[in-house]
Amino acid sequence: MSAKAGIKLMCPTVPLSNGRHIPILGLGTSHFGGYSHSAVVYALRECGIRHIDTAKRYGCESQLQEAIRDSGVAREKLWITTKLWPDEYGYQTTKQACLESCRRLGVQNLDLYLMHWPDCRSPGKSNREMRAETWRALEELYDEGVCGAIGVSNFLIPHLEQLKEDCSVVPHVNQVEYHPFYRPQELVDYCKAEGIVFEGYCPLAKGEGLTHPTIIELAKKYNRTPSQICIRWSIQNGVVTIPKSTKEERILENCQVLGFSLAEDDVAILNGMHDGRHVSWDPTHIL
Repeated sequence: MSAKAGIKLMCPTVPLSNGRHIPILGLGTSHFGGYSHSAVVYALRECGIRHIDTAKRYGCESQLQEAIRDSGVAREKLWITTKLWPDEYGYQTTKQACLESCRRLGVQNLDLYLMHWPDCRSPGKSNREMRAETWRALEELYDEGVCGAIGVSNFLIPHLEQLKEDCSVVPHVNQVEYHPFYRPQELVDYCKAEGIVFEGYCPLAKGEGLTHPTIIELAKKYNRTPSQICIRWSIQNGVVTIPKSTKEERILENCQVLGFSLAEDDVAILNGMHDGRHVSWDPTHIL
């Protein structure tokens, strides 16, 4: 199948604790060359992607407004996530930043708004104090309907425990690095117990998963590609998964993961590849 042909994606959703449903497969965007207008339009129009993940830090919210418009997909059919960067943490700055993200994206509200990182970079307050102050602003944005759901990214169990003690709304989502080399099962289990949906980024380990002999062998076994094996494994583990690409053929490939399943033994093999390796940020030492 050529990239231009596209597919009709029928994507399952995962329920949040507030009753909303997030598509289990989405399209991630990023900075450093991680945005392509034509690729986003293709993902929405031809592949049926309805879940877009971005962030203020990526610098492409305005471009996404154009891509969504050019795709012809109605706003109400989309799930749009963006994130708040620590430079704008704090009660007033958070509320203003959220509204500015909405303006750049050309939407009245967000489906999901995330605190991007647990380190708040505030000289006058502790990380815990600033996270709590920022989260209270997110709670108000949620109560006002500006955000359909609120959550965090790169938060570990101690960060989530503090937030639970300091605030009233438990995060609906925690978005964390997740791939065969980094499978933080204790954190996954904690989130499940607390009603927090676990969402994974970097499912291909920034390409490291595509060249691993075990993953290549599984790809041959299932007549699939290494990227499809990684994404399918993540989804079968119940993780909302957001691979990113700027190439139409890769986006099409990454979307073709819902028509097959990995055997339990093969999921176990991939689970056993965890070695604690980060390919992105490591929040372990942030208090």
